[in-house]
Amino acid sequence: MIAEIITIPGIILILGAFILPLLPEKLRSTVFLIFPIAALAVIFGRPDGYEVSGSLAGLELVLMQVDSLSRLFGIIFAATALIAGIYAWHIKELGQQLAALVYAGGAIGVTYAGDFFTLLVFWELMAVSSTWLVWARRTAESDAAGMRYLIFHVLGGGILLAGILWHLASTGSIAITMFSDLESTAAILMLIGVAINAAVIPLHAWLPDAYPKATITGAVFMSAFTTKSAVYVLIRVFPGWELLTWFGVAMAIYGVLYAVICKDMREILAYHIVSQVGFMVAGIGVGTEMALNGSAAHAYSHILYKSLMFMGAGAVLYATGTTKLVELGGLKKKMRWTMLLYMVGAFSISGLPLFNGFISKAMTVDAAGYAGNETVMLLLILAGVGTFLSVGLKLPYFTWFDKEDTDIEVQPLPVNMYIAMGMAAFLCIFYGLFPNTLYIYLPFETDYQPFTVYHFVEITQIALLTFAGFWLYRKKLAGERILALDVDWFYRVPAPFFRRVFVNAIDDLFDWTEKTVHNFAIRISGQFNNPMEWLNPFSKKEHQARTYSPPMDVIMVFVLFVTLIFGLFLIL
Repeated sequence: MIAEIITIPGIILILGAFILPLLPEKLRSTVFLIFPIAALAVIFGRPDGYEVSGSLAGLELVLMQVDSLSRLFGIIFAATALIAGIYAWHIKELGQQLAALVYAGGAIGVTYAGDFFTLLVFWELMAVSSTWLVWARRTAESDAAGMRYLIFHVLGGGILLAGILWHLASTGSIAITMFSDLESTAAILMLIGVAINAAVIPLHAWLPDAYPKATITGAVFMSAFTTKSAVYVLIRVFPGWELLTWFGVAMAIYGVLYAVICKDMREILAYHIVSQVGFMVAGIGVGTEMALNGSAAHAYSHILYKSLMFMGAGAVLYATGTTKLVELGGLKKKMRWTMLLYMVGAFSISGLPLFNGFISKAMTVDAAGYAGNETVMLLLILAGVGTFLSVGLKLPYFTWFDKEDTDIEVQPLPVNMYIAMGMAAFLCIFYGLFPNTLYIYLPFETDYQPFTVYHFVEITQIALLTFAGFWLYRKKLAGERILALDVDWFYRVPAPFFRRVFVNAIDDLFDWTEKTVHNFAIRISGQFNNPMEWLNPFSKKEHQARTYSPPMDVIMVFVLFVTLIFGLFLIL
């Protein structure tokens, strides 16, 4: 049983977090890579139907349950942990390494969990470990953003737990099951808990707040795991909920609108996570086999190209010290390879032909059309226009072009960062050219063919018109220092008032109470310094309380004597 547990893919990475501190610093970065490789080996070696189960307090736990959907997400999570580990190979900080391993292990653990309790444990491990990747940057902004991030995820985990307990009380089971649309209060609570991790608007503000403030390498891990593990749970538990269709469409459009407004590379990419996850959530809401395949495939593709883009933005931050578009420009000669590798991710997320976003986004959008949701299909196509405009044109133009040259001092990048970006770029192109290498792992059989004349013409027309519009209005999109207010305004603005009422006022009350009790105790104790003074007010003699107390040795002899007598009584 123990041997089966320690070979669960998620547990392998978490065990790595216990082993790594025992190793010399020079070996840790290399040994880090062994654990995702071992997890991948187990994932490919376990057949459908394989299960590791146990029990706890009378509850049946399924620690690992393998099917096509869990394998698909397990593969991409473990592979991304490996690529991100290579990207972070030069990092020697133990805290970041341990947090990254636990974070990746938690995501894979969620993927293979067969019961809600096991899922919740891995879910919370993800929340705690990923928070450290924000705090590890050690700035005032990252400290505050990390705390807000943790509050959101503790709230989401609490709501998810409430739903699980409600479901257990109603059914007597914690086995992961598929819920019908709005079938119970427990299902709704669980959906809200998962929706927070999926960054479903208006519960999304934690994502663009925290991701840009995380460490360079931490943001790469974060772009891959939290929202996509939530997408996995939505596919597994909530397929066909029509409510998700419209929330997904709203996310897709909302994210690109903010990406157009924002002027920081990593903030733009963070909002595009909201947008791209919206495509997946919409597909889950449509609920057909094709739509669920599309959502799963797009999650797989998204993890690859989004991690590549965050690696590109992180490379710019490492080399120049900034990701503000207003401070960049003219880097095309000094950071040529970073630009080229980033553009592979940009073309992929834009759904251009021969890149992996094309083979997954097209399936998701077409599934909406085939299901009779033409409005959804058209709105998702519109969101795709905004995607290419912001991350395929605006971001690279104002980062690498716009100026002929720049006097920004550029630090050389570690070789491992180029290797990791190259691996992710290769996979984006590989899956774009050979889509069946991804389709064979989808949860449902499919004969979908993305390479049609219609698709090529449609995407080409959209891309050319978007480019023309950008070129005409590029000056209006130029970098400037602005603060883009989001729904976090609703809790940031009143926060000082609530702090005064519920924190400062209560602190003041406790302080007053403590001082009052302390002063009262001092006055009372003073009265007992000379008790005879108030017992006999006519006495003129000083009477100290200690003069009426027997010596300590008398007290101890008395206690021992009583103990001896009591012991003899018990024996006799």
